[in-house]
Amino acid sequence: MTEMIKKRLCELIDEAISDGTTAGMSMLVRKDNEEFFYTNRGYKNREEKKEIRRDTIFRLYSMSKPITAAAAMILMEQGKLDLAQPIEEILPGFKGLQVEENGVLRPAGKILTSVHLLNMTSGLTYGGENTKAGKLIGEYLQFCETKMHTDQAVTTEKFANHIGTFPLAFDPDSSWCYGLSADILGAVIEQVSGMRFGEFLEKYLFAPLGMKDTGFWVAPEKRHRLADAYETVGNGDIMIPYRGNHLVISYKMETPPAFESGGAGLVSTIDDYARFAQMLLNGGCLDGVRVMSSRTVEFLTSGSLLTNQQNAMNQWLGMEGYTYSHLMRRVKDTGRTCGISLEGEYGWDGWLGCYFENFPNENMTILIMQQKKDAGTISLTRKLRNVLLSSL
Repeated sequence: MTEMIKKRLCELIDEAISDGTTAGMSMLVRKDNEEFFYTNRGYKNREEKKEIRRDTIFRLYSMSKPITAAAAMILMEQGKLDLAQPIEEILPGFKGLQVEENGVLRPAGKILTSVHLLNMTSGLTYGGENTKAGKLIGEYLQFCETKMHTDQAVTTEKFANHIGTFPLAFDPDSSWCYGLSADILGAVIEQVSGMRFGEFLEKYLFAPLGMKDTGFWVAPEKRHRLADAYETVGNGDIMIPYRGNHLVISYKMETPPAFESGGAGLVSTIDDYARFAQMLLNGGCLDGVRVMSSRTVEFLTSGSLLTNQQNAMNQWLGMEGYTYSHLMRRVKDTGRTCGISLEGEYGWDGWLGCYFENFPNENMTILIMQQKKDAGTISLTRKLRNVLLSSL
């Protein structure tokens, strides 16, 4: 990478900090098992002028999903998780599943399995839409948030079983919708492994990979490293602190949660997540430690949606040219994406702006960490990608 390209990447981030697009950001690019580019710009706390550093801890939100998918792969490889097993046999709350169709409930036309959870073809949503199912999920999420810091806090298992009593938006496998599938998969992993979800992740992923700052909460001695979050209001030109809980995830991350969210609950650092990403590029091993086989990684990072499912995903602005499988997007048609893309790339992002993408043919990872409400893959992320990928 030339100095001119490095300078342009830094300029783009600095411009975004100046205009209120983000409070601060870390960006890391690794290629051929080495650091290719790194910068940290701006603040983890704007009011106190505390700068983002290399060891800053970020709330991953949906960038937790690829880790949950990897955990499911490990259980599959161990012969403990059958992806075709009915979820109702693992989580009894899913017995007698119903589907809401034109405002009327009917029995689900297909058995729900882990495959549907991994591909977001389960019929589970995040709520909020103008349907009975959406309203029930939205109300339950709000209820769970009121109980988070009490002795009635909802556990991972209880959360999943209760969600199973709500109607689905469509029959499993008949369409695609981004929703609570990964959270239910976390409960499946917990039940099949006989361990708390977080304990399983620690034993089979975080400890072997040396991801020492990744988990479902932040210990007191590390809390000063946790970045604060921000949002823009008005016409998008005013940035204010965001300190809310979301999706039953505590903003403060001060105590181990009862509900360990497989879809949104983890925190991590840019270097910790880079170790997870490099493990995948290496075919399942890192620093001589193997956490899954190369064939399992190949399965994890492949797959695509059926036509009817893909048509539903295509409604998501910015996902043109991508398909979805195993809780990650994957490039399907480089000619249709909203910018430069490379064949075989896969990854995902999070609600507060953390972003992960692997490029196996180039042996490369892009990681972006920030804490900006409703960020995900924002325009800035695509601009940074284009500058970087055009320079290769």
